[in-house]
Amino acid sequence: MPNIALELGRMSASIGVNSAYGEQQDVDGVRLVPVAATWTGFGGGSDEAGNGGGGGGGFSAPIGAYVRRGDTLTFEPNVVSLLAVGIPFVWVAGRALARIIRVLKK
Repeated sequence: MPNIALELGRMSASIGVNSAYGEQQDVDGVRLVPVAATWTGFGGGSDEAGNGGGGGGGFSAPIGAYVRRGDTLTFEPNVVSLLAVGIPFVWVAGRALARIIRVLKK
């Protein structure tokens, strides 16, 4: 049986910056570099008898693109994806702030 840790290492070699930034595309003289928010996780294990397993998963949400027109470089967000990623963050931050205020009032 192959070493699970080595297999996961080989599979995850392309994760990181390559998964957050896509390959540059040229469209009508404009250069685009797509950007995504990514999360990944892997795990594995085995017992003394040699039985083992592993797995992993990931999520990617496109959040926009860097756009180069001539000498200017700008980030153009994907509004729908930014809302989908941002709303849970704002909800959690609001709940935490409400609890902090409640504790400070006592």
